[in-house]
Amino acid sequence: MSIFSASTISGDKVVNREGENLGDIKDLMVDLDNGRVAYAVLEFGGFLGMGSKLFAVPLSAMELDTENKQFIFDQNKETLQSAPGFDKDDWPNFTDRTWGASVHSHYGVRPYWE
Repeated sequence: MSIFSASTISGDKVVNREGENLGDIKDLMVDLDNGRVAYAVLEFGGFLGMGSKLFAVPLSAMELDTENKQFIFDQNKETLQSAPGFDKDDWPNFTDRTWGASVHSHYGVRPYWE
């Protein structure tokens, strides 16, 4: 079992299986009703924080690599670029199950609430 604080994970690098950098974890979204982390907020793209985009990634779609202090996200950059993203000033409604189902579907994982 692995238990980490949100501040420990924030800033962790996210890579795919090929080792390509997909960004880093900016935040975690917690579903308090179900007592679990629902999404990791991934920042991808841009340069020095400018022009980057945020993505909600179901935590179940990633694998923790504790040895290298990073997450492995089995997706390519193109899949991430075509994902439903948002900017830092306009976050989605994370409680909207229709939106959440589309995010889970995009990454090929089953919604955690099913």
